[in-house]
Amino acid sequence: MSERTAVQNAELALLLEVAGTPKPGNVDRERDFDDLRFEHFLAGAVGARPGLELAADGGPVGYAFERAVEGMADQSAGNTQFGALLVLCPLVAATNEGDLTPSGVDSVVRDTTVADAADFYRAFEHVDVAVDDPPEGMKPLDVRHGSDAVPTLRERDLTLFDIMRQSGGVDGVAAEWTNRFERVFAAGEAILDDSGSAPDRASRVFLDLLANDVDTFVVTRNSRETAEEVQRRAQAVLDGEEDATELAAELVARDVNPGTTADLTAGALFVALERGLVV
Repeated sequence: MSERTAVQNAELALLLEVAGTPKPGNVDRERDFDDLRFEHFLAGAVGARPGLELAADGGPVGYAFERAVEGMADQSAGNTQFGALLVLCPLVAATNEGDLTPSGVDSVVRDTTVADAADFYRAFEHVDVAVDDPPEGMKPLDVRHGSDAVPTLRERDLTLFDIMRQSGGVDGVAAEWTNRFERVFAAGEAILDDSGSAPDRASRVFLDLLANDVDTFVVTRNSRETAEEVQRRAQAVLDGEEDATELAAELVARDVNPGTTADLTAGALFVALERGLVV
């Protein structure tokens, strides 16, 4: 059996994430949204590959991310895996450095530059992303400004890690960047310790992550109250008090999408694949 490259494992992680079912509120192999289908996520994973290759080749993380988003967005559905790519690009870069560990990826993100931050902002010009209003004092750096915010980034000498640090309190992916990808690595180990098919393991770790913390994408798109409800009900599924498939159908019907949890699941699958998960 030939060994996969980090890029192949990153692409496979995106595919396995969307194949896992049930993942309440998310597209999976059994559930579509009206305007976003399972096949769109498969296409997005393929489209993102050139950016992932840049990360694997030692390219700047911000540029690799922007190229991955552009390739994803060139597919018919546009934004399918924006947050997952923001998780995966530094993980792939750390693998290129031979150090896929919390300290290794922490070194990667802390070494990002103002140019990386500029490319991160340019990525928002390729897709529509649901985001909160920026923190106090950050209005000129609203990511929805795209490249128009680049002069302010340069004026304030803000790296991509700086941007993530200022967003970590409200965004779950940014929190991973500033906390050594703690939840991603723990979930990756949980996948390795589990048994059964990789998509089934992805579904179970998704529920674990959802039960352990509020999903910040639900906070942004719906409300904190809704996010807390979803967190409680994910725990109820784990406790055998609710049915995961019924909850999945309900959340899709209510347009409640724990997308940040899916992003972290994709990262966890990559870690597990790199550490020996057999697929």
